[in-house]
Amino acid sequence: MTAVLKIGDKAPDFTLPGDSETSISLSSLEGKNVVLYFYPKDDTSGCTKESIEFNQLRKDFEKVNTVILGMSPDSAKSHDKFKKKYDLGFSLAADESKTTLEAYGVWVEKSMYGKKYMGIERTTFLIDSTGKIAAIWPKVKVDGHAAEVLAAAQKL
Repeated sequence: MTAVLKIGDKAPDFTLPGDSETSISLSSLEGKNVVLYFYPKDDTSGCTKESIEFNQLRKDFEKVNTVILGMSPDSAKSHDKFKKKYDLGFSLAADESKTTLEAYGVWVEKSMYGKKYMGIERTTFLIDSTGKIAAIWPKVKVDGHAAEVLAAAQKL
């Protein structure tokens, strides 16, 4: 069952494998704002562009106490390659079980050419330093998205 989260809700906590053999949990980031962006697949055109745009603004996010965290159902090993290839300076979480994707309501039924399948709806959550959801961007269009999220983070 997919969740329907709203602004003001407590963001669901998680502990997942990260890149570089790390473990990533939302609760460990308390005290910082978190950009949690869900993307379909490492090293695909839209996901690469989105990740690069967030990476280019990383220092601006850091200035406003905000951590960037990407998440997809890819493996941690895949994340390692993706992160290294594009020199990404933030963590990527691997949710191969899709438990967290479901908790955030981003693992949804999709349709292409009349075929139905399950996949990620590209979505970004801005979580404030107390762990509450401050903003949600569903069905993200990549161009300019990172800058839009930065503008919202600067207001927290």
